[in-house]
Amino acid sequence: MKKPIEVTVYGAETICAGCHNLPSSRETASWLEAALGRSYGDQVRVRYVDIHGPEGERDAEFSRRVIEEELWYPVVVIDGEVVGEGNPSLKAIRKKLEQMGAERLESLPGPPE
Repeated sequence: MKKPIEVTVYGAETICAGCHNLPSSRETASWLEAALGRSYGDQVRVRYVDIHGPEGERDAEFSRRVIEEELWYPVVVIDGEVVGEGNPSLKAIRKKLEQMGAERLESLPGPPE
């Protein structure tokens, strides 16, 4: 089996000022994990990173970018590319995943009879 495609959700516990009617970053990560899990199974892995306490240099670097550039979080990143910001689109995320080779489970053949 191939390594799962990682979807990273960068955010914070506090909701950004312009996002008061939207789910929190952590809620968005949980929602994406459930939705993408149903569609792609173990081909995709969702990971949440708190921008105020990132672990590892790569996450710390991107967290600084979110803060310095005042990106609207949650910020969804796949393969180094921002694919969603503030209120991420599931359609855009699926498009990127499928460009990277993920296949929806509905289109996969079932077990042989």
